[in-house]
Amino acid sequence: MASIDLNSDVGEAYGAWPGGPDRELVPLLSSVNVACGFHAGDPSTIRRTCELARAAGCVIGAQVSYPDLVGFGRRFIDMRPDELEDAVTYQLGALDAFARGVGAGVRYVKPHGALYNALAHHEVQAAAVVAAVRRFDPSLPVLGLPESAVQRACAQAQVRFVAEGFADRRYTVDGRLVPRTSPDALITVPADAAAQAVQLAHAGVESICVHSDTPGAPALLAAVAAALVADGFTVQSFVR
Repeated sequence: MASIDLNSDVGEAYGAWPGGPDRELVPLLSSVNVACGFHAGDPSTIRRTCELARAAGCVIGAQVSYPDLVGFGRRFIDMRPDELEDAVTYQLGALDAFARGVGAGVRYVKPHGALYNALAHHEVQAAAVVAAVRRFDPSLPVLGLPESAVQRACAQAQVRFVAEGFADRRYTVDGRLVPRTSPDALITVPADAAAQAVQLAHAGVESICVHSDTPGAPALLAAVAAALVADGFTVQSFVR
């Protein structure tokens, strides 16, 4: 049987903000992208999220972001490469401290929001993010869009790249994500998300994401998981 990873952005609470439906999502996932405090996530949330992931048998990944709590990491920041590299390293270290506290560790990296979108085409920022990963732990894979600047940066630095697809987001004709400012950016019908997930899995992506803040995320993820299993895939992290 072919395997496919299911991931979601979790640990996005901050202070009094409760975040997404993590307890409903995590049991259906194989990998969790844990917010590291720069777009969401505070120390206690990070600890609790690592505990939840560990109990569910999920692999823990770092969801690194621009330093943009006010904008939830969804605004581009034209950071200097050295500053961006340091910001990513800082987030990796913070999450790894809590992950090690539950007997695990950071096992992969996924950029968040505007940083993720920038790394589709921004060669300088892509190189800075990959440099931070390589400095922290060169064995860590990096998730991103296929045929992207971050994929090229990973190849150059000999860091593993993992092609990712989104079950709950629509795509442009050139394979990029439809901007969230567009009214049709999100897929919120479970059957539609499931059909797109199966299509993406057959197209060769290694990991499929359902965002925790998409309306109806638990139902979307359940439909996606069921459709993939029915189509002959086994849900398993890309990290062995």
